[in-house]
Amino acid sequence: MPSMDCSTRRLAADEIAEINRTHLVDTPLRPADLLFMFGTREDVALRVDVAAKLWREGFFRWSIVSGGVTPGSEQSECTIIKAAMVAAGIPQDLVLEEHHAMNTGENVIFSLPIIDAALGLQNIRSVICLGNTWTARRYPMTLHRHWPQVEKMLLTVDSFAIPRALWHTDVEFRRRVLHEWDKIEPYKARGFIAEWPEA
Repeated sequence: MPSMDCSTRRLAADEIAEINRTHLVDTPLRPADLLFMFGTREDVALRVDVAAKLWREGFFRWSIVSGGVTPGSEQSECTIIKAAMVAAGIPQDLVLEEHHAMNTGENVIFSLPIIDAALGLQNIRSVICLGNTWTARRYPMTLHRHWPQVEKMLLTVDSFAIPRALWHTDVEFRRRVLHEWDKIEPYKARGFIAEWPEA
């Protein structure tokens, strides 16, 4: 039997509240050693604007951009995003590159050896994860599964006109959030992600 369409699934108020409380979170930010830019085709300019603002305000020392070539493009997400970051004023030699990842797990798994070779994982104590609002805590949960030692912060962006807490009132925003929310428990069970923040 096919699963119910995320955009039409009935939602109880308590599930909406739980998603707002536990999934769609941003953490307090403080200066970090590394900004982890997860690849995307959505809202690239917005994400880069946020990264450039963080750079100007001294919130990270290095960055890594991770993302492979997606259908319809000849360039990797990493190539596109890094070029935009450099154009926005972030020094290119401070932005590490990972060009092969096709999902969030690969973003982390493929990036860790690159970070280690360039900087030494032991020298990175804190990371800001920057990505799409709807993917939300799955970024640091994936990072926590593979790199538990480092402190993780989360900042997410989107271009929807409505407030984040009202995501369920927009058909496309709702579809994206529920698509990611429905992955959390199965991914935890399969060991793809780890609970974060830890209780």
